[in-house]
Amino acid sequence: MAAGGAALAAALVAGAAVLAALLWRRRREAAAGRVCVAVLGDLGRSPRMQYHALSLARHGRGVALLGYLQSRPHGDVLRSGSIRLVPVADLRGLRVGPKLVQYVVKVIVQAIQLLYTMLKMDRPSYILLQNPPGLPSIAVAWVACLFWRSKLIIDWHNYGYTIMSLSHGRNHPLVQIAKWYERLFGRLSDYNLCVTNAMKEDLWVNCNIKAITLYDRPAPYFKETPLELQHQLYMKLAKDYEPFKPRYATESVSSDAEMSAFTEMDEESGHVIKTRGRPALLISSTSWTDYERYINEGVKLPSLVCVITGKGPLKDYYNGLINKLHFKHIQICTPWLEAEDYPLLLGSADLGVCLHKSSSGLDLPMKVVDMFGCCLPVCAIYFECLHELVKHDENGLIFRDSNELAEQLKMLFLGFPTLEGKLHNFRKNLRASKQLRWDESWDQTVLPLLGQNE
Repeated sequence: MAAGGAALAAALVAGAAVLAALLWRRRREAAAGRVCVAVLGDLGRSPRMQYHALSLARHGRGVALLGYLQSRPHGDVLRSGSIRLVPVADLRGLRVGPKLVQYVVKVIVQAIQLLYTMLKMDRPSYILLQNPPGLPSIAVAWVACLFWRSKLIIDWHNYGYTIMSLSHGRNHPLVQIAKWYERLFGRLSDYNLCVTNAMKEDLWVNCNIKAITLYDRPAPYFKETPLELQHQLYMKLAKDYEPFKPRYATESVSSDAEMSAFTEMDEESGHVIKTRGRPALLISSTSWTDYERYINEGVKLPSLVCVITGKGPLKDYYNGLINKLHFKHIQICTPWLEAEDYPLLLGSADLGVCLHKSSSGLDLPMKVVDMFGCCLPVCAIYFECLHELVKHDENGLIFRDSNELAEQLKMLFLGFPTLEGKLHNFRKNLRASKQLRWDESWDQTVLPLLGQNE
């Protein structure tokens, strides 16, 4: 037994020595411009980090894109020969004792798991890390950078402690610890990016962290959708979702013609036309009770198809509530969309409604950025710094409660689908704005940062 134990101990020591030697050898290897883009979250639902990876690959960098593989990343990421996906297992099923103990154990296990995954990779020149979530990823990335002698770049999307405070309250001990941790380890980074000028100022004043603002910008595939592609998308969705099916067949179109609720194929010319009396298409997630009341009162408003995109832990709960509603003029649809179909749907819609409220008041809703890329006007709920994106009465409207939103919808859709009025003017303004796209913005802001030490 003793001999066996000694042999096992010797084997473990030998294995550890070999592992240490391999890691040391790889530590000494040239970084060759590699970058680890990391997020302790679902890669498929982290578009900004995917954009970072694509921009790096476009400039000849090898990229390790690290995170959870719960949702499928965009096809451009999957097709890139320069981007390698590095999966991290999600530990949300961990259950040990009281909730506080569960959380502490999860953070410790995540830290070990993340550090092990990072040290297995080829040595990068930089680790570009999304925050939040930053606990424990900021500390782990800093340790990995010390080992690799690499540079740490934090991309501040928000503050993790403010998100935590939504469920625990700002004065909860865990929130205060998270706040202290975020500010301490945030200062250990080499460079910092952030999403708004308001956050840039807050990072400097309250955290002594100097950051560069890199606004979210739409990717090239967020644009207005041609009518033919709209029709193909509607026909595809009509197979599974009732609101996209035709309401009725017009006299000029036979019953077996190719039709959706919004478009139809002209049998003689083969061209796609918009259906007469079509409903308005909204991308949103809200209640439309007041809008329904306006229609019942005889106001000249179109029927609505409200599409709620995305997913979350409460989606089934809200689907149950939606199914209990009995609207006459409004249909609510919660489709599952492939990554490539989402921009097409945005580019086909008539109006977007955003209910995003920032936990810190310092970040901006990326969904609105994508909508503006598709020249889609927006109604958005007010919060601090929203003015950096939504210009009231220029590219959309800002509301503060459901009554104000209902009045805005009434005003925007009066006489729909006329090519006059505010809704049309907002779209014209978005088309004329020639907004900066992600690639140009990234090249101007991040590319010079990466070239400082190489």
